[in-house]
Amino acid sequence: MRRKIIAGNWKMNTILAEATDLAKAISSGVNPEKSTVIFFPPFPFLQNVREVIANASNFSIGAQNLSSKEGGAYTGEVSAKMLTSIDMEYVLVGHSERREYFNEGDNILFEKLNQSFENGLKPIFCCGEPLGERSSGNHVQYVGDQIRNVLFLLTPQQLNSTIIAYEPIWAIGTGQTASPEQAQEMHLLIRDVLKEKFEPEMVESISILYGGSVNAGNALSIFGQKDVDGGLVGGASLKVNDFLDIIKAMESIG
Repeated sequence: MRRKIIAGNWKMNTILAEATDLAKAISSGVNPEKSTVIFFPPFPFLQNVREVIANASNFSIGAQNLSSKEGGAYTGEVSAKMLTSIDMEYVLVGHSERREYFNEGDNILFEKLNQSFENGLKPIFCCGEPLGERSSGNHVQYVGDQIRNVLFLLTPQQLNSTIIAYEPIWAIGTGQTASPEQAQEMHLLIRDVLKEKFEPEMVESISILYGGSVNAGNALSIFGQKDVDGGLVGGASLKVNDFLDIIKAMESIG
């Protein structure tokens, strides 16, 4: 049975007091039994948030990014080894904002994945198509190539340690909405593409999260889809009641 995951990506938001208050309110407001909740705070607050959730069941923490380099003269970079030294468990790789604003391509993402595996971090690999690719009908090829160009280079053991998040970039901040059926279609596509290279039984065990605009109103219908195993939540993860409702929606699904 695939693991159900609700991940909150706080992006470049919160100051220290806000981060710890947010973590306290959410971790004390729900006791997830069927799913794992992962916070992705900004780098400066990782240890503070980790301490807040230390005794909370099924809560974990991860970093929003890591360097593709092992270490050295790379000012401002944070290595995988640094993250594991402060007990981080997860890391985001390939988020659409990193791809767009920081020009992170397939080679860099593969190097980041390798750094993750070598240092015991569990990556959440993000993929998804922008509006132009969706409008032209090229979204299937586009997302398929994102998977083939990076994840096909992994060993089966490495892929088995990877979580995938599908981001419908075309439906984020554009006024358009991805339906639950469209989410299911793309999650199934990702699984089918992986089966071109890897054993179907293993692929079926991999969790694929929905990284669109998940909110309290649409969470239940999206999470109810067969190949949707949770969400990578952005803005709603910064609102206590909204994020609690999203977690509860995941918990309500058998």
